Formats: sequence, C-alpha cells, structure tokens
Amino acid sequence: MASPALFLSPSCDRTTTTVAGKMQVVANTIVRPFRALGGLVIWVIVLACFIAVSLLVFYNRLVSLRVRASNAWADIDVQLKRRHDLVPNLIAVVQGYAAHEKAIFEDVARYRAQALDATDPRETDTAESQLTSGIKSLFAIAENYPNLRADENFRKLQDQLAEVENNIQYARRYYNAVVRDYNTATELFPSRLVASAFGFKRLAYFQAEAEARGAVTFSLTDKQN
Repeated sequence: MASPALFLSPSCDRTTTTVAGKMQVVANTIVRPFRALGGLVIWVIVLACFIAVSLLVFYNRLVSLRVRASNAWADIDVQLKRRHDLVPNLIAVVQGYAAHEKAIFEDVARYRAQALDATDPRETDTAESQLTSGIKSLFAIAENYPNLRADENFRKLQDQLAEVENNIQYARRYYNAVVRDYNTATELFPSRLVASAFGFKRLAYFQAEAEARGAVTFSLTDKQN
C-alpha cells in the first residue's frame, strides 16, 4: 500500500507552509517587545549602578574632608592648650616685678578663662584674639622693667609662647585650607545633593581677628639700663 503522504496534494503543502509562517510572525510579534524590554532593563541597571558609584565617591570625599578638618582642628586645639598652660606662669613672673598692675593680670586671666570655655571655631577665634591682646599687654609691662626682661624664666616663657604662636599659625592655615575644600564640595553640583541628603553642614573658618591678623610675635625692645 502506498504511503498516505503520497496522496497529499500540493495545495495542502502550501497551506501548511502558510500556517507555519503566520505562527512564526505571531511568535516574533509577541517576543519582540520582551526583547526590547530586556535591553531597556539592562540600560536601567547600568545607569543605576553608575549613579550609585558616583554617589558613593562623592560621599566618601565629603567624609574624608570632614575627618581631615576635624584632625586639623584637633592640632590647633593642642597648641591652644599649650598656650593656655603658659599664661598663668607668665602672669606669675610678671606679677613678681609689677604687682601693682593688678587690673591687667585680672583681664588676662579672664581672657584665658573665656578661651578655655570656647566650644567652636568662631567662639575660639574671638576669645583667643582677646587673649593675644592680653599677653601683649604683659610684654608691654616688661618693657619698663629691665630686671624682668633679664629674668631667665621670663625669657624662657617668651620663647615658648613664640614657638606656640608659630605652630598655631601653621595649623590655622592648614585647617582653613581643608575647610575651604570641604565647603566648596558641599556647594558644587552634584556633591551638593549628597551633602544635603546626608547632612554635611558647612564648617566655620578659624580666622584671625582684625587686630591679630598676620603672624603674632612676642618680643621685647632691648633697652639700656
């Protein structure tokens, strides 16, 4: 007996081919949007990863600058404490030669107490400028007392205070440079968005007051006895 396939007419073959072709078209129509959607998802994932990495970079930079500023302020604080420790000794030495200058001694002691109580760069700036003026007044007293100027303890304190002032000036410049970079980062786009979202606030500069700008020196004018 002949195979059934031998009895299929050419028209049946064409019908079968046409149906298969239509089914393929339908399948492609259904799959194509999913393929396009898959490509879109990949691009969305890539964009999300890029944004996340960028945010992390900006966040880490802000944290790094804030830590550097904190460390720089700690260095200033160390030098200020050294100066605070020297002031009572300086008052005691000068008082031994000019006890009648009581008002000046009390003023310097009050300025020192205010400097010790300062809690932030702005308060510290004002208090330390007053203390600097007070220390200068003690050296002004010494100008009128040759024996005081020649006192070994007085001269030693003078040298120590001069060294501390130089260290403070150096630490101040470094701190202000770091604060400048940090504050700039909190204002520029797009790191400004990160700063706002995570609470990075501007930091205060540690500026010298008008009467104390520039290097502070504690020196005596040599006088003939």
